[in-house]
This record gives sequence, C-alpha cells and structure tokens, in this order.
Amino acid sequence: MEYKDYYKILGIDRKASTDEIKKKYRKLAMQYHPDHNEGDKKAEERFKDINEAYQVLSDEDKRKRYDQLGSSYSDWQQRGAPGNFNWNDWVSQQGSRGGSQQVNVEDLFGGGTFSEFFSSIFGGGGFQSQRSGMPRTRRQQPIQYQQQVTISLNEAFHGTTRQFQSGDRLKEVSIPAGARSGTKVRVSGAGPEGADGRHSDLILLIDVASNPDFVRKGNNLHTQVKISAFTAILGGEAHVKTLNGQVILTIPPGTQPEQLIRISGRGMPDLKNPKKKGDLIVRVKVQIPKNLTTKQKKLLEDIENQTKNLED
Repeated sequence: MEYKDYYKILGIDRKASTDEIKKKYRKLAMQYHPDHNEGDKKAEERFKDINEAYQVLSDEDKRKRYDQLGSSYSDWQQRGAPGNFNWNDWVSQQGSRGGSQQVNVEDLFGGGTFSEFFSSIFGGGGFQSQRSGMPRTRRQQPIQYQQQVTISLNEAFHGTTRQFQSGDRLKEVSIPAGARSGTKVRVSGAGPEGADGRHSDLILLIDVASNPDFVRKGNNLHTQVKISAFTAILGGEAHVKTLNGQVILTIPPGTQPEQLIRISGRGMPDLKNPKKKGDLIVRVKVQIPKNLTTKQKKLLEDIENQTKNLED
C-alpha cells in the first residue's frame, strides 16, 4: 500500500496552522470541484485526494496519528526500506475514541470515496456518529453522521444541490439560499442502516468558500469599484458586479476616495427568509492619472487657480 503525503497534496508546510490548512483546502476544492471540471477524471481524483487530506489534517486527533505514522514511515525509508512497511501495526490501533463510533465510508457513499490508505489507518473515519456508546432507546435521538460540504459564495446566494449515493439509493439534497459556513443540512435516512432496520441521518456541515470579489459580513456583502478622478469630482455612473448581475451605481459629485456607498437589498438572502436580503457595501477606489500631457496639466492648474479664487 502506498503512503500518501497529505501535506504535499495540499501544498502546505507540516507546521501549518488550522486556518492555513482550511484556507488552502477551500482554494483547491473550488479549483478541482467536479462541478467546475465536468468529465475531467484527473480533476475528480485530485478533488478526492484534497478532500481526504483535509479530513485528516483538519482533525487534531487524526493529524496527530497521521504525523506519528509519517515519522515511522520516514524512519523506515531512512533505514533503506528493508522488507515491507508494517501497516498492520497501525491498522491494529484502529477503534473509536470517547464513545464515538467509526463508520465505514463505503457504507455511506457506495465505495471509492476514500483511499485504501485512509481506510486502513483511520478505519473509514471520515464520518463520526454523534452518539454515546449506549444502545439507542425510543427516547434517544437517531444516530447522525456528519460530513463537510464546500460550496461557492454564488451557490450560497442562489441555493444549490448535491447528490449522494448511499448503497443503491441516490439522494439529491437541497442546500438553501443564504447558507453560510457552519450551516447544517439534515439528510434524513441517507446514512447506513442500523440494527433496528432504520437508516440513520446524514448532517451536511456547509463550508462557503471565499470569493475574490466579495467579502461577506453577516448578510451584507462588501466589494469595491474603481472610478476616474473626474467622475469622483463631477459625478457620474459606474458598473458594479453583484451576485445577481451588474447594477449601475450613481456616483455623486465630490465623492471621496475610500467612500462607502450602500446599495440596499443586493447582499445575501436571509437563511430563514430568503426574500429578505442584506445590502451591498461598495468602497470607491479613485484612480489618479499618472501620465498627463502638458496641455492637461495646464488645464488642471487653471482649474486649481480658479478654485482658490472662489475660496478667497
């Protein structure tokens, strides 16, 4: 079985912080997501590796266990790789911790989601049931399995869907407009069958990827627009990109650099009331011309002098 270098897969240092891991994962997940690379098998495999690496390195216990394995594997290589690496030493250490039950990924998504390497080291532990080790009674909540799903800001704005294979069942799940990182979506009966014959639930933990054009703060979106110095002085119009098409922004005369202009109702929809939307906050960036002709400079100097005379 081949050792998988999760740090190399994500392109991060072995001392990377949790925030650095999450940031790099979001970037790569969006780049190689199957929705953006339809029919590209290499991108699909890369996406699986990225997801697998994140499942391990974002979890403190799994990362610690993986680092211990990596150290032993490196020692084995430095000794000239005698014989075969003893994977069984690690497989034998599988088992649940703190009462949580490890779940076989193949049972949830029909196989092929995680590699043999991952399953051997972690027992398919990409999903954990949220229950104690006690048998379930009628008063107890059904078993719930949790999995992170990354969506784009555009998908969070409009709402989107994801499909999941559970055995011979294909389920399409709706992710509502207004979802944010941390939003949970319950998929009833999408998990494996329990001892009582009932299928458990799957909880999707939503992670909204960052967007280069917008910063989300609550239901408000922040962006910026560039205008000329003359538009700032005289007023005019500017085209501003939103998540629902372009809008024309009126620039009032005398607009100052870094001034904020609010466009009502052009932000994110409210998760509980999608018809209610936040605002779009536009920061004005004034572009100052660098290479003026002699004639242009003279005209500006005349305007400056006239302005001074009016002030006097």
